[in-house]
Amino acid sequence: MKVLAHICCANCAVYPVMTMKRRGAEVRGFWFNPNIHPFTEYSNRLGSMKKLDVMWELDTLYRDEYGLREFLKNTAAEQARRCEYCYMVRLDAAASAAKSTGADAFTTTLLVSPYQKQGLIIEIGRVMQDRHDVEFLAEDFRPGFREGRRMARDMGFYNQKYCGCIFSEEERYLPSEGR
Repeated sequence: MKVLAHICCANCAVYPVMTMKRRGAEVRGFWFNPNIHPFTEYSNRLGSMKKLDVMWELDTLYRDEYGLREFLKNTAAEQARRCEYCYMVRLDAAASAAKSTGADAFTTTLLVSPYQKQGLIIEIGRVMQDRHDVEFLAEDFRPGFREGRRMARDMGFYNQKYCGCIFSEEERYLPSEGR
């Protein structure tokens, strides 16, 4: 099976990609993360992804678009729905890329993180499956989260401290009484 895996970062990619390859899937990466801010964070994550791409020969498709303005335009007024927008934009792009490259299915490494909204990701993935007529693999990779992070550290990947968007950075570093 040919799988196009949307990759949010190298750290989150390690376990899902390794798992799918062990099962015999032909995995190709797809980088599109216009939600990651500031630019230094985006660059650090992209650099680690390129390192993983070379190490594991993922033949990753890069849609290298730093999308600060577009992201803020679509999330600033309704910050409570920012994750929904974020998942929708990236999974729509991943499904479209999967279809256009002849992949049998697509998935996302977001499914490995215990910090993401798994149910919402799966719901949106299924909508994109129907929209683009390509299967969405909705596997719960969370049991391998810690193992993947350990492996990523051992490989020397940049280790981020928050989800990626500017709002999650604020939540990560703002004292809880300031929220």
